[in-house]
Amino acid sequence: MSNPRYETEVLIIGSGPAGSTTSALLSNYGVKNMVVTKYGWLANSPRAHITNQRAMEVFRDLGIEEEIIQKAVPQELMGNNVFCTSLAGEELGRLYSWGNQPNRMADYTLASPTKICDIPQNLVEPIIVGAGARKGSKYKFDTEYISHEQDEAGVNVLCRDRLSGEEFSIRAQYLVGADGGNSKVAENLNLPYEGEMGVGGSMNIVFKMDLTKYVAHRPSALYWVMQPGSNVGGIGMGLVRMVRPWDEWLIVWGYDINDGPPEVNDDLAKEIAIKLVGDDSIPIEILQTSTWTVNHCYATKISDGKVFCMGDAIHRHPPSNGLGSNTSIQDAFNLAWKLASVVKGEANEGILDSYQKERGPIAKQIVDRANKSIEEFGPIFQSLGLGDNIEPEQMKANMEKLKDNNPASEQQREDLRKAIALKSYEFNCHGVELNQRYTSNAIFSDGTAEEEYLRDQELYYQASTRPGAHLPHVWLGDNGHQISTLDVSGKGKFTLFTGIGGEEWIQSAIEISKSLNIDIKVVQIGPDRDYTDLYGEWVTIRNIKDSGCLLIRPDFHIAFRATEVRKDAKEQLFNALNQVLGL
Repeated sequence: MSNPRYETEVLIIGSGPAGSTTSALLSNYGVKNMVVTKYGWLANSPRAHITNQRAMEVFRDLGIEEEIIQKAVPQELMGNNVFCTSLAGEELGRLYSWGNQPNRMADYTLASPTKICDIPQNLVEPIIVGAGARKGSKYKFDTEYISHEQDEAGVNVLCRDRLSGEEFSIRAQYLVGADGGNSKVAENLNLPYEGEMGVGGSMNIVFKMDLTKYVAHRPSALYWVMQPGSNVGGIGMGLVRMVRPWDEWLIVWGYDINDGPPEVNDDLAKEIAIKLVGDDSIPIEILQTSTWTVNHCYATKISDGKVFCMGDAIHRHPPSNGLGSNTSIQDAFNLAWKLASVVKGEANEGILDSYQKERGPIAKQIVDRANKSIEEFGPIFQSLGLGDNIEPEQMKANMEKLKDNNPASEQQREDLRKAIALKSYEFNCHGVELNQRYTSNAIFSDGTAEEEYLRDQELYYQASTRPGAHLPHVWLGDNGHQISTLDVSGKGKFTLFTGIGGEEWIQSAIEISKSLNIDIKVVQIGPDRDYTDLYGEWVTIRNIKDSGCLLIRPDFHIAFRATEVRKDAKEQLFNALNQVLGL
């Protein structure tokens, strides 16, 4: 390659949630970075939207949580997944979703200082980009990644200016491929994948239509419409998704992938939209249409040398469970601090191996879960008497039987109720979102066995302080004011939590911080200390004594735990940090 025109410490391909979050975090950590995207601007459609608490914690760490909240639809307006024959037609049932069921709301409230919300991708991306750009992130739009070459010191990346056609190279210490489901970086790395692409076909129709009278009394992010004979397989299920309450919408409608994607013009789009709404008297404006494929595919290797892939490049799946951008943001949170530690000379390059070990299993988990959620519509179809080999008129007659007064119809109603309740595994998947626990060399094990889950691992989050788990959220006292354990940690630093009697840990952390030239923040919790245990919740959840300690990584995961202070406290902490940092 020719001499590079540009040089940077980390080059990121792709400006979506994964790439832009990586960039913003790196800039916050003081690392020079550049984002290259082949597009002229950011997301041009409201694709991803459900934003879970783990993603919001990253935005909180970046200092943009309030900006997100201002443009997001709040949790309380997301809460009714409605199943109906059309928005103007009969309602078949509802499901409390996203933690809005009263006894589930407590789970969400206790788990995090943040709230789940709904913000379309085209609104969230500019906020993330702004957070990075204000701290120094550089963006090159209309710039296409072509190829790269690695050597011992870094990566040379060949790019093309899509406006002039000129090719040029960029030199970086590390390269991040966050360039989506058709990742060119992953292709050039020849990353191995398991699963299958293109297992189903769908189209998106974005439109303006004031549906207040049909939805404001049952607010939701998603409305599922059952219309036998309308589309693929004859079952006829369409999704009407709220983009902005209550006049901007996105319809997801299936097509037979064996026939290839259809041409979706405005007339077809209006026909589908009006059919699902069930009212042709309301003015409608089609904003955008597109087609896409349902995938069940994940990378079994997500990095190679100095090149790392993340986001849709390594986990390709349907939007079920709202796991796409949320998982991508967590990929970024995991990798960014490690890259920063290496670039700044605080860690050995070996720490980067932990990215594969920690995020690789997550890619498989969420791809399998998202596709399983599609399968879990099966019991709803069965309870309604819908099926691929049943004539549409018979399916409609089967649905009408719900209203009959006989034992068979009573059983049908019970079957439908249970089938809708089963969809909690998609729409209340709190454990899937929050229960990630890492095992790698960047975690210093304390030799304890992983705790058994007391409730369903997918539905419920269970806090833990075992090394590898996420730091539990607890409200601490700061001169009488509340502050979360997450707020006193993160920000690119390691944080050591201890209590009264943990002075040896504090002194050790100060000395080790100087000797290893890393920033370790110390937090002592107790009466007349840095923070108080306001509600007695910290002592309940920490699983250590007052004199013990927890060492928290910059991504809020617990790197080291000691139940109490010992004479070799400094040696213990030093050894733990040396392992975590690959030293």
